[in-house]
Amino acid sequence: MKFGKVVDSSGIDFTLPETKRETIALLQGTKGNQVFQLYVGCARWGRADLKGFYPRGTKDDLQYYSEQFNAIEFNTTFYHLPSKEQVISWSERTVDGFKFFPKLPQSISHYSRLLNTDEKVLQFVDTTALFEDKLGMAFLQLREDFKPKLFERLFHFLHHFPKGFPLAVEVRNEAWFNADISADYFQLLQDTHMTNMIVDTPGRRDILHMRLTTPTAFIRFVATNTAVDFERLDAWVAVIKYWRSIGLSNCYFFIHQPMEKETAFLASYFVKQLNEVLDLQLPIAQKV
Repeated sequence: MKFGKVVDSSGIDFTLPETKRETIALLQGTKGNQVFQLYVGCARWGRADLKGFYPRGTKDDLQYYSEQFNAIEFNTTFYHLPSKEQVISWSERTVDGFKFFPKLPQSISHYSRLLNTDEKVLQFVDTTALFEDKLGMAFLQLREDFKPKLFERLFHFLHHFPKGFPLAVEVRNEAWFNADISADYFQLLQDTHMTNMIVDTPGRRDILHMRLTTPTAFIRFVATNTAVDFERLDAWVAVIKYWRSIGLSNCYFFIHQPMEKETAFLASYFVKQLNEVLDLQLPIAQKV
């Protein structure tokens, strides 16, 4: 994930902003409606990306990954839509309780820029729905040059997106986070029951908006591979605990971390803290 990365993260203020009052009101209004669910994972399961993670002799990387994590930010679907047979195969290779979070194809978000995409969307939904109970939430990630002047296009896309299929949205252009525009954008997501994604990345602190539009938090965390990452994750544990106490139903948290053999595995640390603070029993992945 190159977006928001910096060469030197020293001097950056990594303090999490306060939770928006609209978020508090939304969560308090839905409190007690559902059992809290928490999913934590990485952005890829390949050996080249998770160096030092797979034991020697592992026969099925995906199966092993699903035994160590309960979710994957599934970027594979961004590059090309797999066959339905492939989706079924992936699903069958993972353990019970595991969830895939597929990314909408770039043919929809980047090449077509949401214009005339109805058929492509239906193909994506029909295919990824075959994950069945292992489907988490799909997400739409828009280009950095997708600006608020295209608001009506986004409005049409979200209002015509298949009802009942869970979707989160991430905008990147800085203009979306100006006060006047952001209010309309957040209201659009709330009206269409779409989840507003939060990205915690060093080079773009403006998109760390702490504004939820559903009782679901979908968070993408970009590591610096320095000691500050542990402090950043501790802060997220505290926020998730607070949000849960006021009504958060679901939390999906994905860690983007450049992995080398000697790199501390942030996911293990994070899940351990979550289990202790929230009294959960999530699997704690370990490097070999």
